Amino acid sequence: MEKTSHARRDWIGTARTLSEALPYLQRYDGATVVIKFGGNAMGDDDEMAAFARDVVLMRQCRVNPVIVHGGGPMINDMLARLDIKSDFVDGKRVTDAAAMEVVEMVLSGRINKRIVQAINAQGGKAVGLSGKDANLLVCEKDVKTVLRDGVETEVDLGFVGRPVEVNPGVLKTFLGSDFIPVVAPVGMGRNGETFNVNGDTAAGAIAAAMKADRLLLLTNVAGVKDGSGEIITQITPDKVRELTASGVIGAGMIPKTQTALDAIEGGVRAVVILDGTKPHAVLLELFTAHGAGSLIKG
Repeated sequence: MEKTSHARRDWIGTARTLSEALPYLQRYDGATVVIKFGGNAMGDDDEMAAFARDVVLMRQCRVNPVIVHGGGPMINDMLARLDIKSDFVDGKRVTDAAAMEVVEMVLSGRINKRIVQAINAQGGKAVGLSGKDANLLVCEKDVKTVLRDGVETEVDLGFVGRPVEVNPGVLKTFLGSDFIPVVAPVGMGRNGETFNVNGDTAAGAIAAAMKADRLLLLTNVAGVKDGSGEIITQITPDKVRELTASGVIGAGMIPKTQTALDAIEGGVRAVVILDGTKPHAVLLELFTAHGAGSLIKG
């Protein structure tokens, strides 16, 4: 009898959770949510399956998810296997022609199709794309300026690109359909070059072009921290700039907060930086009062 009562309480708790989610389900009905799914958040097959299930549930609830993924650890592994040296400058991979071939193979092939397969296995209908499809991400060569011996010096990053034109028409064709687009951050140049694009940068540019309701940047940290190390649950763009200038927001978080600021300036309603390794982080953020991570909103 005790076991039956305990099971009943569990089901009642589940029903209560679903009931409490109603205003959030209504709030995001028809909304476009761009999710940056990072290499560190991908985890093992079980974690991938859990993420895929959450994405399928979002689509079932009439949210329009657009997945943009990274894949740094997998790229590193493949480059090492092929004995291709790859250096970094301030977190950006120097990508020569040989490395670019591997980057595209891993991002547009292995990783992209793994995510597509995981979503489809959960009953979804995922479609794999890259930034080269339908001129989604048109890029120019990215040049990094670094300080060496007190002198600002430009460093050639090779085939690393920054989006200068985003054509989201191909993604908009999926809005309101059963299909879930999964985008690899590989762009094209105006002269036919192939460029490696930072995953956060690609996600921010796509979210801005689509005027997304939310951009979710999944990472392996809980969010933006204040001077005492506590997570800031909600923060304005001006406060982000202030904390960056004072050094409270450090080097590892700066690229993500800058992506957030650029996305908001481009028309995204709000950006959330959250720990994608936590179970159901996306659902907690969208469909509960608790939320997850740091919400950046003007």
